[in-house]
Amino acid sequence: QVQLVESGGGLVQAGGSLRLSCAASGRTFSSYTMGWFRRAPGKDRELVAAISGSGGLTRYADSVKGRFTISRDNAKNTVYLQMTSLKPEDTAVYYCAAVSSLYGFFSTEYHYWGQGTQVTVSS
Repeated sequence: QVQLVESGGGLVQAGGSLRLSCAASGRTFSSYTMGWFRRAPGKDRELVAAISGSGGLTRYADSVKGRFTISRDNAKNTVYLQMTSLKPEDTAVYYCAAVSSLYGFFSTEYHYWGQGTQVTVSS
């Protein structure tokens, strides 16, 4: 079982930056692929970024490539999402999620979810 707690959301002006953090419970954090998802009002949830257990593999949604960076610190059981050059269309609730690495880096089903943190980008 993995419990995830996000933090770092808030209100920022367009062009600004935020860093989201997700703290995970458990002693096997490095055996999980971690993802950041978001759900904007009226839209489906989408995968923003994912990182493999070792941190050696990452992938991003086209809409955030070059602006967002996912990273992890396995010693601290924490995954981060550094967001720069934020746009109003990045406004959403951001969720941290985890899936066992046994399911592969490109798994589309994540088994553990945080409660979400609101990010609002004003124009």
